[in-house]
Amino acid sequence: MEAEIRQPDASGHEVMPEYRHHKTLVTVTLCFIVLAELLLYSGWMKYGMWVHVLVLIGLGMATMRLSESDVYRPLQALMLLPLLRLVNISMPVFYEMTLYSYIFIYAPLLIPVYLVAVHQKYTAAQLGLTRGNLKVIIPVSIIIALAIAEGEYYIIRPGYLIPDLSFWNMLKLSLVMILFIGLVEELIFRSIVQTRLEETYGLFYGLMITSLMFGIMHSGYGTVYEMMFTSLAGLVVGYLFQVTRNLPLIALTHGMVNVFLFGVIPHLGPGLGLL
Repeated sequence: MEAEIRQPDASGHEVMPEYRHHKTLVTVTLCFIVLAELLLYSGWMKYGMWVHVLVLIGLGMATMRLSESDVYRPLQALMLLPLLRLVNISMPVFYEMTLYSYIFIYAPLLIPVYLVAVHQKYTAAQLGLTRGNLKVIIPVSIIIALAIAEGEYYIIRPGYLIPDLSFWNMLKLSLVMILFIGLVEELIFRSIVQTRLEETYGLFYGLMITSLMFGIMHSGYGTVYEMMFTSLAGLVVGYLFQVTRNLPLIALTHGMVNVFLFGVIPHLGPGLGLL
């Protein structure tokens, strides 16, 4: 009987053939999600949505049949990406998009995020639910967010979501962007997806793949430059999460990017009107 052959992975550790097979399943799933986003980017909305639906159904069936945690955990985590896209696309069909529309899009996504986190027994540390020094977190978040928002503004030139920069309008914008978009997307991409892809591919490739997926999931803006830029922004935010494991830091950073991008910069202009 022939001995089972093991081959080293990128980090030099021996990898069982079964594990390489499971890694292939994750890679194939990622490729189908990318295909769906490229179809959406190309204007083939119906086909892109159908691919996302089929990926979601396929992952649901696969995770019910698989028992090995190393297999079903990354696949179950990836279910959140097509779900995010389908909810994001379908909700605006029923009404005109406003600032409050984002609450109805992102609040329901907390349910599957919670279910995945509970089912996979995520620890608070894995999710990034750790305490941090707010005197450091807040200024660091604002500085990084402003830099990212300035660069992204030159690419997509978005309009503003609030009529002026009054205190109440800024408060409403900040709450929606930080507590809903920033928190939910970072829970999905960094706390859950990046954590599982790091386990599958290693820290470096897990970070790179998650960042690339984050950029590709911005295909709705219709420009490859936006996908490239948000991949880079995702790399920055993902690296912050990797070295700090602090969800408040990256959720605040993500949220403040959108506050600057859809509120402050459209009203004041690039460079906050100082340039």
